[in-house]
Amino acid sequence: MPIAEDPEPRPAEGRDPDGVDPSGTGGKDPFDELVLDEEFVRGAAVKEQAGRTRMLAAQWKHTPPVDPGGRRSVNDGPPKRFGRTPKPVELDPWGNPRPRRRRRLEWRAPLYVALTVAVLLAALNVGSLKSWYSTHFGSDSGGPAAATAPVPTVAPETARPTTAPPRVDPQQPTVDHPWAGSPAEGWPTTMDAFDLTAPAGAIGVFTAEQVAAQVKLVKEYLAAANLDPKAVAGGTPEAALALLDREEQDNARAALTKPSTENDPTAWFSRFDPRDAIPVSDTVRMQGLITVEGDGDKGVLVHTDFTYVYALRPGPEAGKRAATPQPATPRPTATPPPAGDGGGPRPVGWTVPAADVAGDTWTTRTIVRRVDTFRFYDPARYRVSPKKLVFGKSQSDVGNSACASSDGFYHPQFDQFATRLPGAPAEPQPTGPATDPYDRTKDLTDGNQECGTISRN
Repeated sequence: MPIAEDPEPRPAEGRDPDGVDPSGTGGKDPFDELVLDEEFVRGAAVKEQAGRTRMLAAQWKHTPPVDPGGRRSVNDGPPKRFGRTPKPVELDPWGNPRPRRRRRLEWRAPLYVALTVAVLLAALNVGSLKSWYSTHFGSDSGGPAAATAPVPTVAPETARPTTAPPRVDPQQPTVDHPWAGSPAEGWPTTMDAFDLTAPAGAIGVFTAEQVAAQVKLVKEYLAAANLDPKAVAGGTPEAALALLDREEQDNARAALTKPSTENDPTAWFSRFDPRDAIPVSDTVRMQGLITVEGDGDKGVLVHTDFTYVYALRPGPEAGKRAATPQPATPRPTATPPPAGDGGGPRPVGWTVPAADVAGDTWTTRTIVRRVDTFRFYDPARYRVSPKKLVFGKSQSDVGNSACASSDGFYHPQFDQFATRLPGAPAEPQPTGPATDPYDRTKDLTDGNQECGTISRN
């Protein structure tokens, strides 16, 4: 048991046989003046343990303590997790613990299978994947920047073009980007496209002011027949009808009342059935020119040649097609004769419908080219109204519209309705050659034209 050290050696008490006192104290006890106060205790080099500490140390020397429960000891080993007994630690031949191998994750195998299936599906449907990428990220060559690049504005024509519009990167148009991938994206959208490059001047018996008024009347009709949002959306084109001569107006109203293959209102007006196709906006892209000349009989001829491009989204019945296929009849290009009254039947649905989602909904475009000649007769020789229009000649050609339809509306084809239900009858296939609907270098032919396909939309 440790004790406090003596401050100095004990004296020999003068009992040295030689009679010498080695301590030099003269036989005085060195502890007589020692005071065991608090300062002495704090300054001791070794402190004595408490009695309980000495007792427990002696007891635990032969019998280690046992945990009564609720507390872990270093002798208990690794803890149990979720009621499972932990695996014993593996030791190498030298007694060192072996590194534990990491368990394989069970989710890797299903993930690899899902990725493999996705890659195979993408490889089998490259076209749809390319359309999706073009819709969300632009063309393959330009990436996202190409989709947002500004499109150069194309001025109205001043003469018949000698080449077709250049090719652009094909992209799937949507509601947010209805003109994506179309060469008409930079075409004019207002009546400025109808302006003459220079005043026509006096022609025949008409003064320059009268000729200018005639050209203005023609421009108003073109806008009412092809640009009026209500008429394009399937309404009756009352504004355009009011500008026609009495006989022309009767013919047009008869066609609107009872449309047929020989008497189709689309020969006069651009119209879409709102159940099938709905214009994305009031914007119509157009390109063309107006020319004026004399008719050789002291009258005036106003020639118009314009291409109109309409952006459309699917209507609520866009997935419907005729239950019984009809032969692919060509669309007449001449002005149709009058007809009686009545109505036409509606088709029965045979195609798979698609959800109309704003913004990402796939849209399409219908391209209509009209070449019309309006004649103004000499009022001294003919009984005509100077503020009404008479057709001298009328031709039209449409791209992306059902050939077999003759109900007075254009019916464009949407890509999302290409999949047909099993057992549905096949629609008539186009028999004519593929043409470029944006090519304005060629004249329209007279008479009926074969129903063909278009090379771009």
